[in-house]
Amino acid sequence: MGPRFRTWLLLGEFLFQAAASGKSRGALKKVLNEEISSESETEGKAEDEYLEETAQEKKLRLAKLYLDQLRAEDVSVTYAADLRLLRGHKLPVTCLVVSPDDKFIFSASKDCSIIKWDVESGRKLRTVPGGRKGTEDRHVGHTAHILCMAISSDGKYLATGDMNKLIMIWEATTCKHLYKFTGHRDAVSGLSFRKGTHDLYSASHDRSIKVWNVDENAYVETMFGHQDVITGLDSLSRERCVTAGGRDQTVRVWKIAEESQLVFHGHEGSIDCIQLINEEHMISGADDGSLALWSVNKKKPLCTVKRAHGCHGDEGLEQPYWISAVTALHNTDAVASGSHNSKVQLWRCGEGYRSLQPLFSIPVVGFVNSLKFSNSGNFLVAGVGQEHRLGRWWRIKEAKNGLYIIPLKKRDSEPEQSSTNGE
Repeated sequence: MGPRFRTWLLLGEFLFQAAASGKSRGALKKVLNEEISSESETEGKAEDEYLEETAQEKKLRLAKLYLDQLRAEDVSVTYAADLRLLRGHKLPVTCLVVSPDDKFIFSASKDCSIIKWDVESGRKLRTVPGGRKGTEDRHVGHTAHILCMAISSDGKYLATGDMNKLIMIWEATTCKHLYKFTGHRDAVSGLSFRKGTHDLYSASHDRSIKVWNVDENAYVETMFGHQDVITGLDSLSRERCVTAGGRDQTVRVWKIAEESQLVFHGHEGSIDCIQLINEEHMISGADDGSLALWSVNKKKPLCTVKRAHGCHGDEGLEQPYWISAVTALHNTDAVASGSHNSKVQLWRCGEGYRSLQPLFSIPVVGFVNSLKFSNSGNFLVAGVGQEHRLGRWWRIKEAKNGLYIIPLKKRDSEPEQSSTNGE
């Protein structure tokens, strides 16, 4: 199918959606008649910020963006009830995932253990205990801090990665150990299954991205590009993944089939976490306290919020709270961020993902090392610890190592709030 045919197919759908929603054809005409000189360029951005984009491709992109806005549920959320704290890990929780049906949560910790939780009751269903260093040849499980985990979109496989360079594959239902992937030369810091497949992407402090076929228990390929340790990775349905490059201060989009990458600059500190909002947009957080919203088609952020969680320290020596976790409710305008300033912050993306509007914050004491929305958007889970997942720079003694389940409820509309943009 050629690009021109895809465009007209899309536009036909666009007209149908517009008619169904009461939108005028004038809106479509306005989108499609827009010239190559985009909004960002009229705001003084460089002409090359849109990457390899022709006029036809731009029209297609704008039409798709408008379609996404029509189809995406406006799911601005509000905090609904009391928090629930699930405790079972002895050391800080470092990562977590929610099962596709929202019935279970899997969490992992610096104590090297994995726990499967029942969301409704809060009970532990399965525990894979951590082992001592030096027992790798006989212990079934991890013997080093677990830094990341991922679950396949059909809920079949769970993957976990640790400081000891290992990736382990588990049967999610029973937590039975299946495979061990070796090949990374340093800590495994990011994992993500490509949606709708059992292809697994992994990122490491060795600065590489690897691709694995879990069904075949097979290694596929390795890609390089980052100049510092990779601190986070995410993917959706497309054959690509996005990564945060720590102190090389880049976000990268990896096109797996083409074996190519796109490089994005915007943060002034170490980029420690990243998450896709949809196939076209992503959010990242850094230790300079900033949150950034990106389009995969632009080299610079669409929006940056500096000191998103405030500052700490004596007057004149204030430092921003590091952003230690971000997440997004896929294909909506809802995102969340975590730090160690005793709160999880909920945000709403403004029109065109060009602003972030603070919605509300939830009190959570400790380092928020991982955040995940449930697939339904009915709750948010925060993995919390007394220490940051990657180090021991500070210790918050009053924090509890555990999972906070934060109930949410959706609301269709709310008063417009002033946007926050720290640029």
